[in-house]
Amino acid sequence: MTTDQLNNTHAIPDQLEFIKGKGNFPMASIDNGKARALISVYAGQVLSFQPVNQAHDLLFLSDAAYYQQGKAIKGGIPVCWPWFGPDTEDRGRPAHGFVRTRPWTVRTTETLANGDTRITLGLLDSIETHGIWPAAFDLSLQVTVGNGLRVELLTRNTGEQPFTITQALHSYFNVGAIGQVQVLGLEETDYLDKAGDGSRSTQAGTIRFDKEVDRIYLDAKPELIIEDAALGRRISITSTGSHTAVVWNPWVDISAKMGDLRDDDYQRFVCVETANAAMDTIEVKAGGEYRLGADYHVECI
Repeated sequence: MTTDQLNNTHAIPDQLEFIKGKGNFPMASIDNGKARALISVYAGQVLSFQPVNQAHDLLFLSDAAYYQQGKAIKGGIPVCWPWFGPDTEDRGRPAHGFVRTRPWTVRTTETLANGDTRITLGLLDSIETHGIWPAAFDLSLQVTVGNGLRVELLTRNTGEQPFTITQALHSYFNVGAIGQVQVLGLEETDYLDKAGDGSRSTQAGTIRFDKEVDRIYLDAKPELIIEDAALGRRISITSTGSHTAVVWNPWVDISAKMGDLRDDDYQRFVCVETANAAMDTIEVKAGGEYRLGADYHVECI
């Protein structure tokens, strides 16, 4: 649908409108007196969220991000589905699945009783997706914008056979200086070190950053905190439907090699992802469903 058609059908006066964003992608722009947000219909991806009482965006979005059909947008909260990480079958399929490089549809928009704004996007299986992954599915992403941000990914199995997925809300958080960031809540938690040889280790103390970090934390607690001393704030992440947390910062070399990151972008973001990954696989029975969600809140310190 064009932005005009979307506005005719789904706009909310003085609260939500659809605009033509970079790459001519339709995007939902929300400003409801509590926060401002930007959500790309392409990829079903939250790109920006900033509460009115905060001076900085919650999310990092690369200035070098691609806005092209078939390309992932670097930053915000990409949806990794139906697999997280490399192609599980080694068939040359894209890392992190295929839904972050597909156009979604707008299903509903609404104002909640408390004044929050909610938009629901959807994606269905097709002949094209069957060539990549043979399952029948109905995927929806519900984004609620208020004093905090809630993102919920609902997987429905519309076929006659069960399927198994891994997945993630691959959240990129904006930080003032990565050297002054620590992640709390994963102390004494086992992780797989993907920046090393994939071996299993145990986190000693809080997570700090002075090199590349790429870790899958197993049996993670549902409440994590990013402490960002440079911006003087704490970001809380409360997950549902997840037993895995992924923490990533590419550091110097990888940031310089990525065409959709500036060389020094590693200093300005950290990914702390709500996921089902590694051994945390999810079987969705025929006719069944599964919810993965995260609530994000920011407070000054």
